[in-house]
Amino acid sequence: MPNPILPFWEYIPDGEPRVFGDRVYLYGSHDRVAGDAFCDFKLKVWSAPLNNLNAWQCHGDSFRTRPGKNRGADTPWTDHELYAPDVIEKDGKYYLYAYIVGAKGAVGVSDRPEGPFRLLSTYRYTDRVGDEGIFNDAGVLVDTDGRVYVYYGFTQSHMNELNPDTMCDVLPGSYRHPVIDDAETVPEERRFYEASSPRKIGDSYYLIYSPRKGSRLAYATSKSPTGPYTYRGYIIDNGVDYPAGNNHGSIACLNGQWYVFYHRMTNHSITSRRACVEKITILPDGSIPPVEMTSLGFEDALDPYQITPAEIACVLTGGCFITEKDVFTRVITDVTDGCVMGYKYFDFGDDLTGDGLTLALNVKGMGVNCRVHVFLDDPKEGREIGVCGIGTGDGVYKTAVQPVTGRHALYLAAENKIEGWMGQFFENRRLFELESFVFLK
Repeated sequence: MPNPILPFWEYIPDGEPRVFGDRVYLYGSHDRVAGDAFCDFKLKVWSAPLNNLNAWQCHGDSFRTRPGKNRGADTPWTDHELYAPDVIEKDGKYYLYAYIVGAKGAVGVSDRPEGPFRLLSTYRYTDRVGDEGIFNDAGVLVDTDGRVYVYYGFTQSHMNELNPDTMCDVLPGSYRHPVIDDAETVPEERRFYEASSPRKIGDSYYLIYSPRKGSRLAYATSKSPTGPYTYRGYIIDNGVDYPAGNNHGSIACLNGQWYVFYHRMTNHSITSRRACVEKITILPDGSIPPVEMTSLGFEDALDPYQITPAEIACVLTGGCFITEKDVFTRVITDVTDGCVMGYKYFDFGDDLTGDGLTLALNVKGMGVNCRVHVFLDDPKEGREIGVCGIGTGDGVYKTAVQPVTGRHALYLAAENKIEGWMGQFFENRRLFELESFVFLK
């Protein structure tokens, strides 16, 4: 699957990837398409077999704070929204750690990684914990020695050790704060904000988190699970040439390849987010070089000769954005003069035979004659391979483009054709909505 990796109608942000057996499971929040607030009153679980990362299966609701069609509420003390869960395995049981907005956090348990999870308890403690016992964005680590650690916090980083026999009792004297250096002298792009996600790789401990400034996922490392953790860099920034918002995710090794799971924004909102992945590399020194957002997901390359949905764009500049019209239809809308829509990466192959190459754009017209410039590799300094005229109505508009071989990013740059004194009246006019496109040989 390209990005986003789940069916395009599904909105799962804050993804925690976990490998159990021969499947990868994605645990995350659940956004509502037309919602004006983060998350929902339920959690859902998706998984895919490791031998087919494009075959994602929905396992339904795993935990709820309000009753649903086929399931009652699991939290008698609150009906607030569920945020950012994590799930870990211990001694053949699977434990869900759910963050509930403004309420005590919950721990659930199941015999299966997909759930459903029955309530085990709230966190139980007799000694100091942070975060007023809410345990914001809790991430849990079961170490190789069987000890269990929970990392959490909002604007400040906290950590406690859990009793491995109960998985919900906080061990006295285990509180650590801050886990990551959070002094006022530390730049905001490094300081902890939220989204704790621990991993152990080799003999090193990683804490992936969202810093206070920007749309990034950062990471810090330590030689001890209790820290202190030292900032090492950031992995991905979902706000580079794309509508920005928060970021939350983690890393997982699937079939020998490391990936970062993250989310990005849709529907002109920071509360409508979808799950994405990118390949990453962990170097011998433990560092993770930053990666760019792409349209690839688990694919090695996009096929330009198959229909490409507009919504897998990884570059959207100038004010255009992806919006859902119904469960079947999502488009790039608010396309005005100067907007750029980008896709990384297509493999055009090495065949230059035939009668040439044609680009077909499927659009909804907005009553304005305009054009789309087609660039490779860069929307300003890249090679322009064609220009497609767009009429006033709905339809498929075609243009011949120069022959292309090899692997390239593709950029579609919108331009208003109206010039002269009349142009000022159409300067910010919406030009069209893009639904899909394809190259034809």
